[in-house]
Amino acid sequence: MSCELSNWSGKAYKIPRIKIKDCIDREDLTSTGVYLLFGKDTASKDQVYIGEAESILKRLNQQLVQKDFWNEAIVFISKDENLNKAHIKYLENRLHDIAKSANRYMVDNSIIPTQSSISESDRAEMEEFIEYIKMLVNTLGHKVFDEKREYKQKQNQELFFIRAARGADGQGEPTSDGFVVFKNSKAAATTVNSLSLHFNNYRQKLIDEGLLVDKGEYLEFSEDHIFGSPSTAATILMGRNANGLTEWKNKYGKTLKEFETNDISTTP
Repeated sequence: MSCELSNWSGKAYKIPRIKIKDCIDREDLTSTGVYLLFGKDTASKDQVYIGEAESILKRLNQQLVQKDFWNEAIVFISKDENLNKAHIKYLENRLHDIAKSANRYMVDNSIIPTQSSISESDRAEMEEFIEYIKMLVNTLGHKVFDEKREYKQKQNQELFFIRAARGADGQGEPTSDGFVVFKNSKAAATTVNSLSLHFNNYRQKLIDEGLLVDKGEYLEFSEDHIFGSPSTAATILMGRNANGLTEWKNKYGKTLKEFETNDISTTP
């Protein structure tokens, strides 16, 4: 599958692992570019490897032997073949940094790619190239470069809060993926007896993974975390069964339900 955009010199290919060998007749894939390998790690978490090559197809064939986690590659090349080695090293480094910052996927690179030194005009051109890469990777099904918090892109995005028993004190926002609880939010130190086994296990999983850190009087989120729904977020935060639509409230005391149904965001 190939993708192109008007007014952009780049071109993208989305290639299943099992189809790499069938690309031998694609001459443009022998050119210089960057590539991303997508799959799952041993814990079934999304994983990505970001690389560059002077011959993309040759490198992908090497990666068939060297890495087994991936099942899909997304490749970016230049239609007019104006990407040189310095350009792709710059792209590799920047994409690696953006993916690490977004912290949605496990990044498989064991070594941080070195950023090449390029001119200011080339840097501006590569940064524009990166914006197209981010857009297409998202369109092709991967949010590896997307920030978890959407309010950074939307200045008027509403923030919501929970302050409850046993040390719960959290902040977050609804997003297109569900509900994100922000780093440093506090979850209740203990759970009530009536909390379901499913949520108890989920909470313990977050503790085991270091996403919830025991601070004695409360558990603290070590990073932003996206939950599938506001109710799941509220339940984990409060340590009891909860309806997130009524528990999460904005700074004016309006519930998430009221905000979503009445679009109340600035005044009571």
